[in-house]
Amino acid sequence: MRALAAEGRTVFLSSHLMSETSQTADQLLVIGRGRIIAAGPVQQVIDSVAGGAVGVRSPRTGELAAALAADGATVTSPEAGMLEASGTTAEHVGEVAFRNGLLLHELSPRRASLEEAYLSLTQDAVEYRAHTTPTTSRTEKAQNQ
Repeated sequence: MRALAAEGRTVFLSSHLMSETSQTADQLLVIGRGRIIAAGPVQQVIDSVAGGAVGVRSPRTGELAAALAADGATVTSPEAGMLEASGTTAEHVGEVAFRNGLLLHELSPRRASLEEAYLSLTQDAVEYRAHTTPTTSRTEKAQNQ
């Protein structure tokens, strides 16, 4: 496909495989219920929905969380000693930590995947949803016989 595009041809691809799409497409057009939901370069579409986050590991997460929140970031703590900050960059988190004399053990930018962005974009455009129904396991069936 890339070879065809390199020849100046336009290649349209419709796929539900987001990992492959993110590796082969330059531009995306996301359609839901007959309407264009998003269009643009792959990374721009991802960033417009999911943005990014910064993973931070520090022995002083409480102080760092307060400093980042005061600076406008949204901070969550997925596990002890770990923070996830959104609405900011890794560089800015490092600067805030430095200004406050806080030690960092890890500072890693995290980008959302195309799959995450796609699911977020289309969550209100889904016509059919899977409904789970109660099932009986083999063990329960054997016990009831």
